Amino acid sequence: MKYLAGYPAPLLEQVRQLIAEDRLGALLGQRYPDGVHDIQTDRALYSYVSELKGEFMRKAEPLSKVMFDNKLHVIRNALGTHTTVSRVQGGKLKAKREIRVASLFKEVPLAWLRMIVVHELAHMKERDHDKAFYALCTHMEPDYGQLEFDLRLYLTHLDLGGQQLFGKS
Repeated sequence: MKYLAGYPAPLLEQVRQLIAEDRLGALLGQRYPDGVHDIQTDRALYSYVSELKGEFMRKAEPLSKVMFDNKLHVIRNALGTHTTVSRVQGGKLKAKREIRVASLFKEVPLAWLRMIVVHELAHMKERDHDKAFYALCTHMEPDYGQLEFDLRLYLTHLDLGGQQLFGKS
């Protein structure tokens, strides 16, 4: 259960029990009955991220690119990335910020997409995964911790050979 490393032993035991009883997928399906969101293109994702950024981080630097990336999960073992690329233009240093979200998030409930977007937006202010970072994530999405845990459960479900619960089967 590589996606659940760091969680307390009693919680992991509950997860093992759900897996043994083959109930993990059903539990997640019940928690997220709405299925897949309709944000399927890079343009729609950019609009969605910009809306969230405008609501919570108006003063943060603008994003130059937001896109789904089908190589993220496999290559970097990451679900999303936030990068800043600095370039010299004339006598000034210009920074371009971009967010990439794993294509896996095209086929999940909107709550999980929001969770990963909030995570990457929080990196615009807080670089490290520390207390301030998670406080910012929770400010933007009050259920952040539960959503992250549920996503990790889903990734564990898929990793153990479970069928895709949302979107294309």
